[in-house]
Amino acid sequence: MSGSRTQFYLDKQNAKFKGVCSGIADYTGVDITLIRVAMVVLAVATSGWVILGYFATAWLAPKKPTGLYETPDDAKFWQGVRSNPKRSTAEVRSKFRDIDRRLADIETHYTSRNSNSLAAEIDSLR
Repeated sequence: MSGSRTQFYLDKQNAKFKGVCSGIADYTGVDITLIRVAMVVLAVATSGWVILGYFATAWLAPKKPTGLYETPDDAKFWQGVRSNPKRSTAEVRSKFRDIDRRLADIETHYTSRNSNSLAAEIDSLR
């Protein structure tokens, strides 16, 4: 994989014209239809200045590398990282704490069961 998952890219695969709106939708996680409608409304409201920004973005922004995300869940995770990195880090820490707790429970269960069977085995040898 080449490219950063936290960078803005033009999304040519889902593009209607240049890929700017689909890139914004991919970057933010907002529905692409809402982005396109907002672009049209802003173009009318700003007397076309947004169109100039659209073409500048299309010219300057890099294309999205193929295979940037492995799964749709991966894409959603990175959209969350871009929108709120601190929350994403807290979620990852929480998941690791949960996994650590579950592993500790498994270890406790396994070792306590083995100690009981080990004690029974020692008693049977006496």
